[in-house]
Amino acid sequence: MQNRIPVWWIAGLLVCVLIYLLSPILSPFLVAAILAYMANPLVNKIDAFQIKGFSPSRTLATLIVMTFMFATLLLMLLIVIPLMQKELLLLSQKLPAYFNAVKNNLEPWLQKNFGVAIEVDFVQIQQILTENWQTAGNLAKNIALSLSTHGMAIIGWLANLILIPMVLFYLLLDWNDIIEKTSHLIPRKFIAKSSEIASEIDAVMAEFLRGQLSVMVLMSIFYAIGLWITGLELAIPIGILSGLLGFVPYLGIGIGLGFATLSALLQFGTLHDLIPIMIVFGLGQVVESMALTPWLVGDRIGLHPLVVIFALMAGGQLFGFSGVLLALPVSAAIAVGYRHARAHYLQSNLYTGSNT
Repeated sequence: MQNRIPVWWIAGLLVCVLIYLLSPILSPFLVAAILAYMANPLVNKIDAFQIKGFSPSRTLATLIVMTFMFATLLLMLLIVIPLMQKELLLLSQKLPAYFNAVKNNLEPWLQKNFGVAIEVDFVQIQQILTENWQTAGNLAKNIALSLSTHGMAIIGWLANLILIPMVLFYLLLDWNDIIEKTSHLIPRKFIAKSSEIASEIDAVMAEFLRGQLSVMVLMSIFYAIGLWITGLELAIPIGILSGLLGFVPYLGIGIGLGFATLSALLQFGTLHDLIPIMIVFGLGQVVESMALTPWLVGDRIGLHPLVVIFALMAGGQLFGFSGVLLALPVSAAIAVGYRHARAHYLQSNLYTGSNT
């Protein structure tokens, strides 16, 4: 037994090295695996559903769930993209007034206190931004231009995008078989403890991923509606961005509040108009931290916000986008393993000092 321990360590190290080397192509597989993990319970329910002797096959259940998922994504894009384009075009039309307000208010203050004059051609900047935003709606032209300048990068990105539903289909179709075959590879003497840890990891992962997705969607709606009530012109895109980035502690509210403050200053021009913006984000934090997160996510993941931030940054540094996707699931699994290892250590002879 003593001679077998290094073999497992070497095998684990080789797997880590292989993942690192293959990280550039892992993104679509990781995205598909995460989506499959989240959607598999629904596929199981549809597969087990029976009515008047009819029961859908696993293939049909998979196709139903995938159709629902991509229809939901398409509906969100059809709603969000036109709204964001409209808001950005509206902002481009008001840029001259914004630039004049900055020049008329900021330049005299800088000249008086620091003797600095603003040497910026706001008219030219406004013209450049307006031309770019006006051509943003010409999708075919932009795609052709991108293909001509970054053809291989675009083709690679599209290939990964197409690969995701293909991998997702096969994973959902064979998910239960993959789990069963994997469990058969575990040594029988470790199967009970392995099943216990795996079940706990599954509970943590399920509650975190599905709950966090619900929190992100609900907070996007909350911020968008709240900022719209305040009269902010860019309420929809800023609200959606604030909610969707909420999976990283303090990142969503930080970026959202920064954009909302800048937009409000440009739109309203007075500091007291920022008060409703602050109220919206303050209420959002109260609702998220005291109601939605405890209700939908809970404390099962057991990770401190600083650990979450470090895990995301470390995953991104080591494996890029794939690492960001994998950071929280791996951290949650490590946290579960740590709790079991800690409990075993506290009962061990090394800790208690017992010689028996």
